This record gives sequence, structure tokens and C-alpha cells, in this order.
Amino acid sequence: MKQYQFKTNINCSGCITNITPSLDGVIGENNWSVDTRDPKKILTVVAGDVSETEVVKAVSQAGYKAEKL
Repeated sequence: MKQYQFKTNINCSGCITNITPSLDGVIGENNWSVDTRDPKKILTVVAGDVSETEVVKAVSQAGYKAEKL
């Protein structure tokens, strides 16, 4: 399994609710998390066959930004 981390602008539980369908659809349930307490709002993804590009695209389609750390 690969693990990726991204700096995001996902700030709160409402943002997480908004992005959940997009990330669950691409990455799968329980394979990602966002630390909204961290100043960089770190999105951590544990992905079997999902690329970094696919994660960034899913985040963008939901209206947020993700930058690989």
C-alpha cells in the first residue's frame, strides 16, 4: 500500500462532508483522513492503486486544493 500526504485547504468538518463523496469514490471509504488541526490541513491517503494525480483531481473536482508534500 502506498501512502500519500497533501497540504489542502480542507478546513472543517463541513468541508470534509463536502469532499467525502469524491474521495470515497476514488480512494474508497476509510482510506483517507484530513487533520484539520494541523496548519497545513494534511490529507493522508492510503491507496492501493490510486495515483497522486487521481487524488489531486478528486480533491479539485470537489472544489478544494491539494498539494503533494
